Amino acid sequence: MPTKRHKPEEIVSKLRQVEVLVGQGMSRIDAIRQVRITEQTYHRWRKQFGGMGTDQLKELKRLQKENERLRKAVSDLTLDKLILSEAAKGNF
Repeated sequence: MPTKRHKPEEIVSKLRQVEVLVGQGMSRIDAIRQVRITEQTYHRWRKQFGGMGTDQLKELKRLQKENERLRKAVSDLTLDKLILSEAAKGNF
């Protein structure tokens, strides 16, 4: 059975649920179990997404897409440069 991949919005929502439950007096471990994630997953998500709102999450996704696009452009340009330098040397 494949494991479920949570979307970043779901992750932020579950982190908030845990915070609300802890604020209501429930122990952190019980709150984590109630939202059906493991303690290790909770700590990993909290490290990555802790304190992040939905606006910040959208901005993060936008920046990641832009970064991916720029990396692809740089790799394409590097490849073109290598091809041109080989052609200039006469090793074609």
